[in-house]
Amino acid sequence: MYSLDEVILQIPEIDLNPEVDVLLNNPEMLQALERCVMNWQTQITFVIEEQLNKKPQGPGPMAEIDLWQERSSVFNALSEQLKQPVAEKIFEVVKAANAGCLLNFNGTIAELTKYHIEAHDNIRFLRTLERHFMNLAAGANFALILETIPDLMESLQIMWMISLHYNSNDRMVPLMERIAWQLCEQVAQGVVVTSIVKEKREEAKTKVLEARQVLEQWKSSYFEMRAQIEKINQTPRWEFDRIRLFERSDYMALVCQDLGGVFQVLEEFNNVFGPELKGDRRVHDLLKEVDDLVLPFQEITFNPFSISKKANWKDIIQDFETTIEVIDFVDMSFNTLHFSAAAFELLQKFQKISTRKAINDHLMRKFDDILTQYCREVDSISEIYEAEKDRPQLTKNEPPVAGAIRWARALARRIKKTILPFLKVPEMLSSEQTAVAKSKYEKMAMELKGYETMKYESWLDETEGKLLSLMKKKLLIDSNSPESSPKRNVKYIVNFSPEIRVIISETNYLVGLGFFVPKLAENVALLESSLIRYVDDLTKLVNRYHSVMDTLSDAQVIMMTPQIQEVTKGMQHGCKRLNWNSLGIQDFINEGLLNLSKFESLVKQILNNEKEMESKLHLIMMLFKNIKIVHSVLCFKGLKEFCRRIEVERAKTLVLPISKYTDIGFLITKTEHLILGTSSGKAKSMANYYTHWERKVFDSIVKMVVSLILLLEPTVLTPLFQIDAILSAPKIVSQPQSSEIFWVIMQCIRECIDSTKRFPRWMNGTCLECPPQQVHGEEELVTISFLSDVWLDPSLKETATTTSENIKRLLLSMERYLNTWKHYRALWEKNRTIVNETFAAKNPSCAMYDDKLQFLSNIKRKVILEPQFKAKYSIYLNLQPLLNTMLELAESWITSLSSFLNKPAKEDLFTLVMVNKCIYY
Repeated sequence: MYSLDEVILQIPEIDLNPEVDVLLNNPEMLQALERCVMNWQTQITFVIEEQLNKKPQGPGPMAEIDLWQERSSVFNALSEQLKQPVAEKIFEVVKAANAGCLLNFNGTIAELTKYHIEAHDNIRFLRTLERHFMNLAAGANFALILETIPDLMESLQIMWMISLHYNSNDRMVPLMERIAWQLCEQVAQGVVVTSIVKEKREEAKTKVLEARQVLEQWKSSYFEMRAQIEKINQTPRWEFDRIRLFERSDYMALVCQDLGGVFQVLEEFNNVFGPELKGDRRVHDLLKEVDDLVLPFQEITFNPFSISKKANWKDIIQDFETTIEVIDFVDMSFNTLHFSAAAFELLQKFQKISTRKAINDHLMRKFDDILTQYCREVDSISEIYEAEKDRPQLTKNEPPVAGAIRWARALARRIKKTILPFLKVPEMLSSEQTAVAKSKYEKMAMELKGYETMKYESWLDETEGKLLSLMKKKLLIDSNSPESSPKRNVKYIVNFSPEIRVIISETNYLVGLGFFVPKLAENVALLESSLIRYVDDLTKLVNRYHSVMDTLSDAQVIMMTPQIQEVTKGMQHGCKRLNWNSLGIQDFINEGLLNLSKFESLVKQILNNEKEMESKLHLIMMLFKNIKIVHSVLCFKGLKEFCRRIEVERAKTLVLPISKYTDIGFLITKTEHLILGTSSGKAKSMANYYTHWERKVFDSIVKMVVSLILLLEPTVLTPLFQIDAILSAPKIVSQPQSSEIFWVIMQCIRECIDSTKRFPRWMNGTCLECPPQQVHGEEELVTISFLSDVWLDPSLKETATTTSENIKRLLLSMERYLNTWKHYRALWEKNRTIVNETFAAKNPSCAMYDDKLQFLSNIKRKVILEPQFKAKYSIYLNLQPLLNTMLELAESWITSLSSFLNKPAKEDLFTLVMVNKCIYY
């Protein structure tokens, strides 16, 4: 390609701004301009000659486009430069000067214009072919090239008709020759013989076929377009050199045809063996030998598509044809087959390979071998029959009798299916071995037919009487006698024998096999869907009954005895009266489901009542949370104040649990009304139910009391009340003292337990609260409550005992902590006046006084740094009174000692003053 610098016309560096007349009067200027025009002529002539001598850089059609593109660009660049204002000014001056160089220059410009127009016209037409050329050069597959060729040929025909330059053999033949070269190259690259024989056969065969179609379509499209041109009398016609256009492509198409034949032969030999034989080792070895036939193609060292190597390629193909005619391969193929049907099918397949005449002639002698193999197969079927006739192999859900008949027929069909095609072949009918095979077949077929008849007749003899007995069975059976009281462990079972299903299945299968079945069996089989529906519905009925009964407690079962008897009475109807021949089975099921639905609804309402009662019992135990909220408000109050507020809150909170307790009796009365229609609260049949719920109430009250006691448990992390630490010389004690604290807390626990006397007991055998009773020795009426029973409850006793022990341990721990303050006991155990007087009597020095005062100041400082309170689990120990006392004692010691220091200090000061006066005077 030309660079931009190579087509630039050089302009002299002179001033061309003056008018033409001025420039004409300057000889030097005029001479320079003439020399410039001559240089341009020389440069343009050189470029034209160089472009005309250039050839396309490559054998493909894209090189043709590149050539004309370059030529058009170069000529266009020169033409545009000659149209510039500077160039036109130079031409004007030279023309006005009538310079002799202008005549030659005009001829060169005319030649440039001609070639520029030609290049522009050619590139315009070639651009319409560029997309097709790209498809040929970079086509993803042969299918795309096949689609491109007709469109390409049509575009070539249009260009031939309207182009002013590509309408001659000199231009069109080279272009089409390049197209033919590109097609052949694509085929050569896509079909590499040494590697394509290693690919999958189907893919390789398809690829070779498409490559051949590409080459053949190139030629056929050309002749179709040539015929169209002749038909419309277009001149000139396409009378191109066919050798240049098609010699290589025709030869390559023949090579592809040979390759397709190779793949076809290999496919034929592979198809001879069905998939059932390819797992055999010997068949595998045979197919391996077939695959090895392509080894010579893998070892080719020349280009098969080269016409110069035509003889070499022909030798390879002839060697392949010779190899596949080996008769031993046929013999070996038949020797690998274990079944006569497969051998017969193989024989037919070989006969269909029309190019294998030698093989077909040899196959005609294989019929006796096939018949011999068939005899062995009949003997094998006989062995299978003898070994399995007592327990034949059945398919899933297949009944035993019909399955055995189906099994025997399958054996018979196997040997029949094989021999029938043999008897249609004349060559086999004339063989002696055919009579032997036919005799074996007839004997085995008769034996299988007898087995089938025996199985069928035996089933007929057994079925009719047995089925009648099975259909007379009752619908249900129960595990209890109907006279016994209803219990939860009564179980009903659907009394449908599985043998009926087997007989129905046998009947349906036997009818399908073409046998006659008894009328009773046929009628029962017709009722199969109804019987299955009855069994399913009865199973649901029984399961629902068991399910609802399993949810009931013993007390509930006794309480609902009338309702349960009503349901079981209907169930007993299916246990005593109805059988599988009865017409009222569906009515029985519907009635049973209706009764059961009513019973389930009743049970559901009772359970809802019980659920509500459980929620109220849960609320009784919620006192714990209410008191806990009070604690968060009462932190750091005095013990007595804490216990007083606890009592107030407990009395206030007990109002809700007591009302919920009363509601439980009302809900039990509602349950009584649902069951008996009464609301007395003292139904005899519900006595156990009353006792059950009274016990649950008692358990809830005990848990409530336990939770209340646990609130006073000293191991809780939040302080509940406050006590003060004081000095009661010679001891440090709490206020109130430990014994009083223990008594107050235990009294609070007793009051928690005594609060249960507000829950009155029910009268025996009822859910009615017992009215106050007159008790001997008591002036006021006494309410019979849960109090006495609560005091005896083991869990409550254990909780109270554990809490008591924990309180004792906590108080002991607090006393031990207070004892740690005794290391300050020097402040209160000694008489400070006597001690200080004794010290002063010794007339100590000021330094000794200072040591004493420093010691006392250190004690005071330590006391100040001591904590003001101590949280000990549930106790908030206030140490402020003790600290204040300690500080007062330490201050009094310091004041007392300071007073003794004051007297000698004053005397010494007075003496010092007097001495100073004497010295002054």
